[in-house]
Amino acid sequence: MADALLTVENLTKSFGDKLLFEDISFGINAGQKSALIARNGYGKSTLLNIIMTAAEGERRANLFAFPSRSSAGGASAAGQRGYNTLQDSGKITFRGDLKLAYLPQSPEAYPKQIVRDFVYNVQRPETEDEWTFEQRIEEILSRMRVDSLLDRPMDTLSGGEQKKVALCRLLMDDCNLLILDEPTNHLDIDMIEWLEEFLSRQRLAILMVTHDRYFLDNVCDNIYEIDNARLYHYKGHYDYYLEKKAEREANERAEVAKARSLYRTELEWMRRMPQARGTKAQARIDAFYELEAKAHTRFDDTRPQLTVKTERIGGKILELYNICYSFGVKGSEEEVKGSERTNVIDDYSYVFKKGEKIGIVGPNGVGKSTFLNIITEKLKPTSGRVVVGQTIQFGYYTQAGMTAPADRRVIDLVKDIAEEIELDNGKSMTAHQFLTYFGFDGTTQYNYFGNLSGGEKRRLYLLQVLMANPNFLILDEPTNDLDIYTLQILEQFLQTYKGCLIIVSHDRSFMDHIVDHLLVFEGDGKIKDYHSNYTQYRLSRLQDIKSSRQQVKKTASAARNLDNSKTKIPQKKKATYKEQKEYESLTAEIEVLTAEKADLEAKLSGGLMTDASEITKASTRIGKLMNILDEKELRWLELDELM
Repeated sequence: MADALLTVENLTKSFGDKLLFEDISFGINAGQKSALIARNGYGKSTLLNIIMTAAEGERRANLFAFPSRSSAGGASAAGQRGYNTLQDSGKITFRGDLKLAYLPQSPEAYPKQIVRDFVYNVQRPETEDEWTFEQRIEEILSRMRVDSLLDRPMDTLSGGEQKKVALCRLLMDDCNLLILDEPTNHLDIDMIEWLEEFLSRQRLAILMVTHDRYFLDNVCDNIYEIDNARLYHYKGHYDYYLEKKAEREANERAEVAKARSLYRTELEWMRRMPQARGTKAQARIDAFYELEAKAHTRFDDTRPQLTVKTERIGGKILELYNICYSFGVKGSEEEVKGSERTNVIDDYSYVFKKGEKIGIVGPNGVGKSTFLNIITEKLKPTSGRVVVGQTIQFGYYTQAGMTAPADRRVIDLVKDIAEEIELDNGKSMTAHQFLTYFGFDGTTQYNYFGNLSGGEKRRLYLLQVLMANPNFLILDEPTNDLDIYTLQILEQFLQTYKGCLIIVSHDRSFMDHIVDHLLVFEGDGKIKDYHSNYTQYRLSRLQDIKSSRQQVKKTASAARNLDNSKTKIPQKKKATYKEQKEYESLTAEIEVLTAEKADLEAKLSGGLMTDASEITKASTRIGKLMNILDEKELRWLELDELM
């Protein structure tokens, strides 16, 4: 770990009787991109907060951290002290030149500050020239669609908008270690795909918590997993992690099986030996207790297929006829002229069929949640008809989540809905068994709602929706705050679900595994059907964009040729000897100048120049080269017409 920016040694943390992790050690090296994964409530965010508490405790000058709504430090301003989660034991060391930036899962708002002032309050890195720095800032703001929020006060933004602004600010910062807690929450798919490409080409180190498996796989090449209070390191992508995790668990099961066999023999010996009568006997007794602990190791066995019984679906399910929804430009409900209204849904019709599994995708703010509220009749359309079948029972999982008294136990909240859950095979599960299936162990089931992690609360809300046995299930961003393990359980459940299903999600892996039909919200009220999963749709879309660009080029080229044929008056049918020599000379000069420009740009963008005067000189030279190339290429094009 000689090159480690961050080193964690023998770290232990528990809350009461719950041990999160024990004696874990790891390091983050320069340029290393790592993911931290674990079940909800196993200590991912706690570990990040411990690291930030240590960083703030050193009063590091090169630290930019957003306060978290869930942190005990609360309302401190960005970059100031606000984290106070301490480890029980262990040591955290930071390299002297570390420049650390941290984005919590729920960053705190900053009242009395305009977005523009906040995001532009960043210092240009010494290794980056001013033009490149400005271009990078503009790219970040436009691709994250924060450029339209620049004149708004921070405290008027929604939670999702605040996180986007916070993420932009961190991406602009001059840091060499970026720590991110669920960075893809509240981003649409286009933003996520841009973000993973952006992070992949940066040379900084990253440690992030994410549930998005495609995002993890495309950005990270190291995975740390917290499991049963221990830390495991996998040097590879997500598929490699799954393979090696399976191998590790198989080896552990074999060792435990061997220990259980030996344990029975040693147990008989212990029963015959009333007390230790010598050093060897005492050593055997000590070994017995170690063997006993290993023999009693328990594993999460593969869960059986589970299909909850749904209410019978009649012939009529859900029918939409010429649905329109619009609102005034200022968002008021007053009647305004059609030209002053914004269309969210424009004349959309669809008849839902039995067993359909539909995914909804589109940028943020184009009306996906509005559409769900219309079909569940929580919102009336501006015009058109919604016809819901008499047998339809909706189960609607919203982004808002659930609220419950902090002093209610998890098991009691579930029993309020049902003591038993009927299954499709005629059997039933108790509330305790259903909670266990979705990853709530016995201790957590009797924990108080207020003590649950954010992911555990979302999982409990999801479970409550499923327990009502709906035959038309609607999930609006169900993957937010859920861990990868829960997503796998949910995928298995939904794949066998026999009712109708609508999912709005930015998680491409989740969508690919569940849906085979997409409703794509393209903006301006337009909704298009695609009978494919997301990856197939994305590839088709990219091919269409490529074909469209090629067609534009062909059309432009044809137009230029037509214009030239009408206006060009040939003065020379062939180039003179002098012009041929000039053409050959220009070709060689342009090649040399282009290579010089590319070399300088590579040195600047790659951080190979550190001296300020050297950087300024290189930037000036690039500007001159661009002007020279423009002149020479223009003359070369003129001569090329004569060749």
